[in-house]
Order: sequence, then C-alpha cells, then structure tokens
Amino acid sequence: MSSIELQQPTATGSNKNGDHESQSQMLSPGHKRGATLTGLMIAGWGWLTNLIVYLIEEFNVKSIDATQISNVVNGSINLIPIIGAVLADSFLGSFHVVSISSFFSLLGIIALTLTATLSHLRPQHCGTGSTLCHAPSKLQLAVLYTGIALASIGLGVVRFTLASLGANQFDSPEDQGVFFNWFFFIFYSACVVSSLGIVYVEDSISWGLGFGMCAAFNFLGLVIFFLGSRFYRHDKPQGSPYTSLARVIVAAIRKRNVLVSSESKYYYHEINDGANKAIAATPKRSFRFLNRAALITEGDISSDGSIAKPWNISSVQQVEDLKTLIRILPLWASTVFLATPIVIQTNMTILQALAMDRHLGPNFKIPAGSITVVVLISSAIFIALFDQFLYSTWQSLTGRSLTPLQRIGAGHVFNILSMAISALVESKRLNVAHDNHLQDQQGGAAAAVVPMLALWLFPQLIVVGMGEAFHFPGNVSFYYQEFPVSMKSTATSMISIVIGVAFYVSTAVVDLIRNVTGWLPDDINDGRLDNVYWTFVVLGLLNYGYFLLCAKFYKYQNLEQEAEATTQI
Repeated sequence: MSSIELQQPTATGSNKNGDHESQSQMLSPGHKRGATLTGLMIAGWGWLTNLIVYLIEEFNVKSIDATQISNVVNGSINLIPIIGAVLADSFLGSFHVVSISSFFSLLGIIALTLTATLSHLRPQHCGTGSTLCHAPSKLQLAVLYTGIALASIGLGVVRFTLASLGANQFDSPEDQGVFFNWFFFIFYSACVVSSLGIVYVEDSISWGLGFGMCAAFNFLGLVIFFLGSRFYRHDKPQGSPYTSLARVIVAAIRKRNVLVSSESKYYYHEINDGANKAIAATPKRSFRFLNRAALITEGDISSDGSIAKPWNISSVQQVEDLKTLIRILPLWASTVFLATPIVIQTNMTILQALAMDRHLGPNFKIPAGSITVVVLISSAIFIALFDQFLYSTWQSLTGRSLTPLQRIGAGHVFNILSMAISALVESKRLNVAHDNHLQDQQGGAAAAVVPMLALWLFPQLIVVGMGEAFHFPGNVSFYYQEFPVSMKSTATSMISIVIGVAFYVSTAVVDLIRNVTGWLPDDINDGRLDNVYWTFVVLGLLNYGYFLLCAKFYKYQNLEQEAEATTQI
C-alpha cells in the first residue's frame, strides 16, 4: 500500500462551491511539473522521432530494417515504465524514480550526440544512388545502442511516472481527469515543438546540434523538476502490492478444498481496509475460487489479530483488487490491437514520406521524421477542444459525463477510418510510382521519390490524432480510476505497456507479412503497402466488435461510476 504525505497544501477535490479554489490550487505545483514534462519530452522526442531517418542516412541501415529497429526501441520505451511503476509503488516513490530516469536519459542523449559529432563513431556516408554502403562497425553500433538504451530507459520511465506523481496531487476523480487531459495536451505540444524544431535542425543543419539541443532541454527539465520538489505531495511506498496479489493466488490454491461462505464474519479484513474505497463486507461472487484466499482457517490469525501465515490468507480487499485486474485484462488486450495498426502506420508513413515530394515552395522541404507531427498537433488541438466543448456539451445534454470506455470506443472508430484513408492514399501513390516506372530505383537505402506531394499523408494523420485524443487520455483515466489504490503508478503506465506490446506485435506482424507476401519489399514503390492497410481495416473492425462485447459486460469498480456503466457504449 502507498500512503500520501502532504508537504504543501494541494487540491482536495472539487465541489459545487469550490471549483475555482480547486482549480487554482491545481495549478501551483502543476506549473513546475508542466515545465519539467515540456523539457523532457522535447528532449526525448527530438531523437526518437527522427531515429529511422538517422539510421538510414547516417548508419546506412535498410529502410524496413530501420523501421524494425525503431519498433524494438519504441516497444522497449513503452514496456520499461512497468519497471518504473514497480519501483515507484513499492520502493522509491515517484519523485526519486523520475529523478533517476531523467539522469539516464541525459546520459543516453549525450552518447547519441557523440555518434553524430565524432566521425569515427559512425560509418562512411552512403551517397544518393550509391550501391556500396559501408556497414557500421561493432564499436560504432555499441556506442549507438548504448546511447539509445540509456535514453530509452529515461524517456520510457519518466513519462508515466510523472503522470502518476501529478495525479497524486488531487483527490477527486474529476480533478484527476482534468489533470490527465492537460498532461497529454502539454505532452503532445512539447512533442510538436520537438518534431518541428529539433528535427528540422537535425535534417537541415546538423545532427550533432540537434542532439545537443535535446541534451540541453533534458538538463533544463531536470533542474526545474528539482526546483519544484518542495511543492509536491510525495508518496511513501510501504512494500510491494504485487506480493499481496501473488499471495491471493497462493492462498486460494492452498484452500481449494475449503467451502466458500457467504457470511462476512468468516473472512479476514485488514484494519486499514477502511481507508480504501468500495470494500465489500464479503467478496463478490465473481471468480469465487479466489474468495477462499480471504477465508479464515485455523492457524491463519494470531491471538492479537495479526496474520500468522502471510501466504495462507489475504484480506477481502486484496482479493477484490486481483479480481479487478482480471476484469480489466480483456479490455487491455483490445487496446493492444488498437495500438498495433497505429504503430505500423506511423513507421510506414515515414517511409512513404521519404519516397514522396516533401517540398513546400522552392526553398523548404519537410523533414521525413517530422511528418508524423501532424498526429501530435491534431491530438493536442482535439484534446483541448474535447475538454472545453465536447465533454461539457455531452454532460449538459445527457446529464452524465462521458465515460472512459465511451472515449476509448470512439478512438477505435477513428483508428479504423484512418487505416481506410491510408490504404486509399497509398494506392494512389503506388499508381503514380508505376506510371513513372520508379520501381526498383532505390537511392541509397531509401526508395526513389514519387512525384506526389507528401501533403496527401496529412488527412490520415489528422484522423489518427483525433482518435488518440479520445482513447489515449481515456485509457489512462480508466486504468487510474479502476486500479487498486496501491498500484496507481502501475495504472498510469498501463497504456504505455499497451503501446510497448503493440510495437513488438507490429514487429512480428511486419516480419510475417514480409515472409508470407510480397507486400513489403525494401523498395516500397514495388510493394503493396495499401493491402497492409486494408488488412488492418478488417482486423480493426473485428477488434472493435470484441471491445464492444467486453465493455458491455464490464462494471466500473468505482461506485460513483457504476450508475453510468450501463450506458458506456
């Protein structure tokens, strides 16, 4: 369990007469966290967004191979937060985890800066049209991957641990929901700045200068974070909640032959259970096998009321916590298959941009790595619009707030629509490529440029951003609301884990497509990327049906939300 130590007055929730006071309190330490998030995200996104281009142009990596490396890196970045969450919830607390991970990020970006500035740390440049490209040496790869690994650890851990630290400042689910909306607005806005400004510097001026700017922003964000530490409400971890969940399973197995009772007096309730929300007098009937873990049998409890055999009995609340996680798993799985097409689309869009006319006027050329900034801009704009207009309008018309699952469901719809648009645009691009006989005419590691403006990619990216504005904050709010109190850092990292798994799934899917079909050759002008997109339209529809089924039978564990659960879809 985690208790909260209040070091400074903070928001304590909203009420009918105190909304303005709550909002003003919400902003005091929030400015420091917002500045920290801005600095760290500008730094992290500056190297991550342009990684594919950096690998292709500076390390002579083949295009599809570069996307696969990017998938592994992004997958790791999004799975690492669970480690940070465990450390924050169980041992160190969110503040120390953010501090350490930010320092790792700084070291990693410095290493990447060295690969870009020291010529002996990267292979000889492979010129346009050249067929003799030198592969990087073991030393060059070692420095590159060390930098990527350290920067990935820092970027992966800090994002959602910082979200948890921020949400811990508020007590009301409504205030926490508002915080998450603005957290992601700042997140996307910082990524937009990085994708436009720093990526342009990397492509047009110098990779070394661009990475150096990333290091400077990382350092600045870390300094601001330390300066604001005295304003924060710090969490004090008191042991691992994951151990208690494991004890429930062990105790239930050991008591598998004990009859389940319906009377409260036969079950164990921890003394501090009263501090948690919605604790049942007896375990709920769902997953009744686990209820045996809370049944009191001979020798389980000492004479003073304490537990004599920790691995033989659990409290009712611990049993219900595990049940909650089990109920969430089907919905979590649907989100993995929501994120997988987006991951593939993002990487393939960069390859498409490299093979399209990216000029805006005679003198400006859009960096390929910046093309996905359209998603970030779209997400930031629509998060703000939805928060200010859509959600309030919905509440005034229906008398209830839009539930997290409704928002996630809307994200599914926009994702399917974006895949269909992507398929149509790619079909047109391939027709132009074939009309100009540009198949098998690679320049270096990238495909030949098709005389078609990269602006054609914008509609699909805008729709993706609209979908993310629904499902990204919706998922984080859902997990934070539904997870056990002792696992709030884990809750905010769940969406990151989803994305991480999606990156690894996408890597496997791309490998499968390459081995089974001819849709994804090294030269995408000679492939059928449009068929890949159409495949994900079909899979997206199937996944959406699965999500609707799971959402229909899910009941919110927060009693304040259960009245709304019947209308969640």
